[in-house]
Amino acid sequence: MLIAGPCVIENLDLCLRVASTLAGVAERLAVPIVFKASFDKANRTSGSSFRGPGLQEGLRILESVRSATGLPVLTDVHEPAQCSVVAEVADMLQTPALLARQTDLIDAAAATGRPVNFKKGQFMSPADMAPLVAKARAAAARSGHGDPLFTVCERGSSFGYNNLVVDMRSLVMMRETGCPVIFDATHSVQIPGGLGDRSGGRRDFVAPLARAAAAVGVDGFFMECHPDPDNALSDGPNSLRLEDVEPLMRSLIAIGEAASGATRVRGNINA
Repeated sequence: MLIAGPCVIENLDLCLRVASTLAGVAERLAVPIVFKASFDKANRTSGSSFRGPGLQEGLRILESVRSATGLPVLTDVHEPAQCSVVAEVADMLQTPALLARQTDLIDAAAATGRPVNFKKGQFMSPADMAPLVAKARAAAARSGHGDPLFTVCERGSSFGYNNLVVDMRSLVMMRETGCPVIFDATHSVQIPGGLGDRSGGRRDFVAPLARAAAAVGVDGFFMECHPDPDNALSDGPNSLRLEDVEPLMRSLIAIGEAASGATRVRGNINA
């Protein structure tokens, strides 16, 4: 699967443009795509940075996107009280990496019964995701929702100041949670606070890291994309150009299929 869209909801027209393009990609490649955009970017370097349209207007825009394109929609939740409201519109929720230790938020998201994409914190080891998932499953069970779909998402680990690195071993290790593993190819190349009053990024590293993750083997990708990322209102330096999504996905599918074939061959030889 692919989770993709602009970092933040800038306006309805932009979201419809991106989602319509992604819907075409989903049809041509036969890949499930979930449209992602945030109604509020609560984690910003500067207090003057654009945060988004807010909860109510953001949900209205996401509902319009789903109605117009048929794509399921995903958005972030930052506070426990937001979860039940967002779940009325969004098909999938997401907890931000910087809030991965917030038990009340994890519990509230899981208790909605909606699928949830749990981002691994930049400060967490892959093994730390197992207790997070255990908390979420317990909260879902208490709420009578059985076992909702939870995914775990790698987005890089802090390495010194203003830098992230990706340990590809984590994509294997996080499978021990029993959840599908998603690789966030665009936040992994972010340079947090690297431009002083905002974060920077290395867009040119998105494709190499995504290809490496496809070779390791993942269940899906997360990629923020924008028609004009250099002028995006959030995460532009690390966002993929919208036009580059389809060719990159084609290569990732091919790599994933080749890697799966190689695994089968090794298994037959060992047998």
